[in-house]
Order: sequence, then C-alpha cells, then structure tokens
Amino acid sequence: MSHEDATHGPAPLGPVDPEPLHRAVDALAATLHDYVRTAVGVRGEFGAAEADEDPRVHVLEEKVGQRNADLFDTLHEALGMHPDLTTSIWEPGTDAEDSPEQPGVAQRAEAFYLSFLVAARGNDASLDGVLSLVDATGEEIAERLADGGYEVLEWISSRGAPAGFDDGPLDDDPLGEDPFDGTSDTGFDDDTGSGRDDFREDER
Repeated sequence: MSHEDATHGPAPLGPVDPEPLHRAVDALAATLHDYVRTAVGVRGEFGAAEADEDPRVHVLEEKVGQRNADLFDTLHEALGMHPDLTTSIWEPGTDAEDSPEQPGVAQRAEAFYLSFLVAARGNDASLDGVLSLVDATGEEIAERLADGGYEVLEWISSRGAPAGFDDGPLDDDPLGEDPFDGTSDTGFDDDTGSGRDDFREDER
C-alpha cells in the first residue's frame, strides 16, 4: 500500500468497517489462549528452563508474533496508522520507592549494547514480528543478569534507531561520552533513508 493514498492522508477517513480489525484481534486472542494452555501443560511436565525451550512453546510464540504482524498490517491497511501494540511497560514497584539507597555506596552503571540488522525474506515478508522476539530475548537476558547478581536499572529494545536512556545514573558519566555520537563502529551503514524512521522503545 502506498503511503500517498487517502488512507495515509491528512484528511479524516470516511466510514471504516471495523469487522476485519476485530477478526484480527480475535485471531490474536485465540492464539494467545492456545499459548497459555500449552505453556501450562508443558510447565507441568518440565522445569522452567526446559519449558522455555520446548518446541511446542516456540511454535506458539512464533504464531503469536505472526498474529501480531497480521493485526499491525490490518490496522495499517485500513487506517494508515502504525500501531505500537507489542511494547511492554512495567510500572515501578513500591519497594523501589520505599527502599532508601544504602549510604556511602556509590552506584556505578554502564550501558551495554547488542544490535541486529535484520532483512525479511521475500517481497511479502514482514519485519513486524522481529521486535517481539528481541523483546523476549531482552527479558531473558535481564533475568539472567539479575540471577547473576547484577542490578538491571533499565533495558530498552528499539526498532530503526538505537535507543537511549532517560536521565539517570548514566547521565552522570564524568567522561561525557555519547555512545551514539557516531564515533563508534557499529557495523551499520549510515542510512537515514527509508526504513530508519520506524522507532519503538521498550523501557524497564
């Protein structure tokens, strides 16, 4: 679909049939219910780590990603919008607010980055399911870091551009270095054209 058609134009749309949109939502919901039923059954057979790697779980995780992509495409084609419906947001817990920092203990934090350059196979292939896979992997890494004795202050997944962190401990870096100032070799070309303006952020 061209971004120059009426669906993507500045004028309000006329009547839109919502039924195809609801059908896409229903398909996603049905797949999520299948995932829950399968995950509960698999967890009853195996430990948590083994259940995470069970092929039945992986198949349904992939289907959930596909249904998410189908919903995105359906909304995009009907409304011209670019819905961000896969971002996960955790509200800060009350324990973090009520627990004072230990006096005399300086907190030293650094940012670490892992980037992927992903291409879709085929003209009709979609990249919309990639972020959910990166999201799931990021959550797993955060949990493993916590299990290893580290405190993960924030973690962010993004699409199209590297994500930065809000004001916090990392902004007090005495060196004043910007990891995205263009001086580091990320292995990517400096491409500011098509495909670089779709940015989504998950922050913990």
